[in-house]
Amino acid sequence: MGEAREATAMVSASSPSRSSLTPPEVPFELHVGNREKLLKSIRQHLSDSSRPLHGFVLLQGGEEKTRYCTDHIELFRQESYFAYLFGVREPGFYGAIDIATGNSILFAPRLPADYAVWLGEIKSLSYFKERYMVSLVYYTDEIAQVLCNQYSGSGKPLLFLLHGLNTDSDNFSKPADFKGMEKFETDLTALHPILTECRVIKSDLELALIQFANDISSEAHVEVMRKTRANMKEYQLESMFLHHTYMYGGCRHCSYTCICATGANGAVLHYGHAAAPNERTLEDGDMALLDMGAEYHFYGSDITCSFPVNGKFTSDQTLIYNAVLEAHNAVISSMKPGVSWIDMHKLAEKTILGSLKKGCIIVGDVDDMMAERLGAIFMPHGLGHFLGIDTHDPGGYSKGMERPKEPGLRSLRTSRELKEGMVITVEPGCYFIDALLIPAMESSNTSKFFNRETIGRFKNFGGVRIESDVHVTANGCKNMTKCPRETWEIEAVMAGAPWPLDKTSMNSGNGK
Repeated sequence: MGEAREATAMVSASSPSRSSLTPPEVPFELHVGNREKLLKSIRQHLSDSSRPLHGFVLLQGGEEKTRYCTDHIELFRQESYFAYLFGVREPGFYGAIDIATGNSILFAPRLPADYAVWLGEIKSLSYFKERYMVSLVYYTDEIAQVLCNQYSGSGKPLLFLLHGLNTDSDNFSKPADFKGMEKFETDLTALHPILTECRVIKSDLELALIQFANDISSEAHVEVMRKTRANMKEYQLESMFLHHTYMYGGCRHCSYTCICATGANGAVLHYGHAAAPNERTLEDGDMALLDMGAEYHFYGSDITCSFPVNGKFTSDQTLIYNAVLEAHNAVISSMKPGVSWIDMHKLAEKTILGSLKKGCIIVGDVDDMMAERLGAIFMPHGLGHFLGIDTHDPGGYSKGMERPKEPGLRSLRTSRELKEGMVITVEPGCYFIDALLIPAMESSNTSKFFNRETIGRFKNFGGVRIESDVHVTANGCKNMTKCPRETWEIEAVMAGAPWPLDKTSMNSGNGK
């Protein structure tokens, strides 16, 4: 191990850092604040319902999983609601909040003695109490006894368990389960909507972690942009991104599976999955669409950059790219508390359709196109989604809200009005997807809008998406993403210019 440390030191000394960033210390006050927010909200709910202010919020953390029947343990990542409240990185924990006293209680797994041989030091309960800033720590085999002893009400102690629908995945949260549950009353309905709503509005400490995830991911996108060349493999672009965010940002986890699409693959919205594993060879003249984001202490980023593989935009690439960029910028300029996200989606659609009309790809009245939902042919996905501990953070559709049913709009992951403190992605796109274009060009309602001769040039174009993570502020919004966006900025960075650019000299050189 001494030799390994020496080798690492030699590499560090001889290789200058290619990052201006340093991973920040994680303030566990963040999770104290999250627990306090939940406690205030659930007490308010109980008071409004004329129910006594006692009982326990109880969550079960994630468990380590092995690969099928083998002993290969997959890299553990904490369950998101548990991570939000307690920040615990280890598996096998439970956590409780006493509604009457406000005390927070962690329950740690009781580890066997030979854990110390294979996996390292067995931490004391006091270690977890100090690290995670909780009131009390016990072992998981003591849950029933401890909660019964702590309970100050009459009758069986009441447990508020996490059970509810995630409207992005259509999966249900798993309520905690432990030996001795028959000693408790349980409530499976109150906690999920309250805790989900707590996650929608971000604290300043949460925003700082999301900003760092954005900073290191933006830097990594620029690094990949600079190094991209024809004849590389898509997975090499993914590898460069993952290396940069882990090497310089300490980001062991990615927010989601990287999408490294080039050429026609850019029209595959969720490219990069196991059946399409970022393996195509880049060709001169391709557009690249790279959707990648790092995660730091559970909090994520979600960024998409689109650029020409060879570093120079063609006229057709410029047309489509600027159509999407104009939509991206129009939405961000319009965002503020009280604005409808459905209206923002429609603004993006209308902006893109207007640009495609100017480029003679489509013809006719844009309002007529909007009425026929033509925008969903070129942008079938929603404009964006909440971002936080999950890439698709929950809370997009609270109880009683209905998902729109029209094409394009039904893909929206939220239809809410914006509120101060939300973090939401803005990711308009324009794609040439045969599975959508061919039926639309054959439909009696929409065929009249297509210039068949011009659109034929885009048969294998793929697509363009530009995605930034945006924090809604009191009077507007803040773009947390820091990537080159203008075509001339991208060309300059790909030609070797430092980022951020010296805008004064670059603007004069580009006639801006």
